[in-house]
Amino acid sequence: MEAAAGIRRSSLGDEIVARIGQLGAISETPEHLARIFLTPEHREAADLILSWMREAGMSAHLDAIGNVCGRYEGDRPGLPCLMLGSHYDTVRDAGRWDGPLGVITAIACVADLNRRGKRLPFAVEIAGFADEEGVRFASTLLGSRAVAGTFDESVLATRDRAGVSMREALIQFGLDPDHIGKAARAQRELLGYVELHIEQGPVLEEKGLPVGVVTAIAGATRLAASLAGVAGHAGTVPMALRRDALSGAAECIVAIEEFCKTDASGLVGTVGYIGAMPGATNVIPGKVSFTMDIRAPGDMHRKRAVADIVRRIEAIAKRRDLALQIDVTHENRSVPCALWLQSQIAGAVAAEGYAVFELPSGAGHDGMAMVDIADIGMIFVRCRGGVSHNPAEHVEPDDADTGARVLLRFIENFRPQP
Repeated sequence: MEAAAGIRRSSLGDEIVARIGQLGAISETPEHLARIFLTPEHREAADLILSWMREAGMSAHLDAIGNVCGRYEGDRPGLPCLMLGSHYDTVRDAGRWDGPLGVITAIACVADLNRRGKRLPFAVEIAGFADEEGVRFASTLLGSRAVAGTFDESVLATRDRAGVSMREALIQFGLDPDHIGKAARAQRELLGYVELHIEQGPVLEEKGLPVGVVTAIAGATRLAASLAGVAGHAGTVPMALRRDALSGAAECIVAIEEFCKTDASGLVGTVGYIGAMPGATNVIPGKVSFTMDIRAPGDMHRKRAVADIVRRIEAIAKRRDLALQIDVTHENRSVPCALWLQSQIAGAVAAEGYAVFELPSGAGHDGMAMVDIADIGMIFVRCRGGVSHNPAEHVEPDDADTGARVLLRFIENFRPQP
């Protein structure tokens, strides 16, 4: 592998790993990493990231929703920007890399440009989005929706488990909830949005590759299903006469798995919760509820799959004489990554000497909101075992360095779409 002219070959990975550790130490408790939107530790993390941005030669501020925003001017002030970013909030009992890797790597790249005194024919901005996970107020992508101008102000009335409203939490954080609209950016200000992120899956590791080019962020449909039969004594009701809701649910769950396994186009289906009533060892379950999460890179593909799965469940319920109710509880569109950005990211990967491998993202990302004001692209970095949202989440320093070199090469060679 040969470095492009001007790109430093010394490791950016060591710096990135060190900062991942620093940020990961800011947590609600030392035992379990939790950095939740608008908490004191969230503010401490924001202040640390702001300091890193300023050290990298950027002007930096906290916007009206709590996003950490940095700007590195181009060869003249006021130019449109290439925006890079990810989020700095976490789930509970989180890993250190999900979100922060993208923010910290982008800062490391800008710092490298600044050390070399290099300015580009566009500005580079970094957004550390305040809330992507939606842990506290059960509403995801709050930071990026504010930037995209699609923030739903009705969520300000939402309350957390302690009864604190989002409006109150923003005020306690030092922000004015009536000024969230000021975080919105105009489409003309952005040339594109690119996010580097851990894969959160095992595909790159299985392929033996440190990085991948993301083609799309999969849309998701979530459903809640309930099956009602008849509860009865476990010893007295003959098998042929039972209307066992749990057995019916088990057949439905296997049918979902088998259907998704036969698909070759990225469809995945998960039953993440099941509850049986009355839940006693010696009672035939009379009612069962379970959830479904169906994802695919394309919306039409996902919607057809959901319809097929629902028909299969309806057939099982009818055959077993079970009453069925299914409700859609959540639906998110799929978001394609722009082909012109994919091409430039692929060029950076190839120039670093790696095979270009394309893959969709099954997890949601801030690009799902940012696509409303800019074309988006994503770079995935290999993570050990594909583990994420877990303290075992890990990226090797060499892979962090490779991701940074790919992103830096992409930035230096970025060509805005005409």
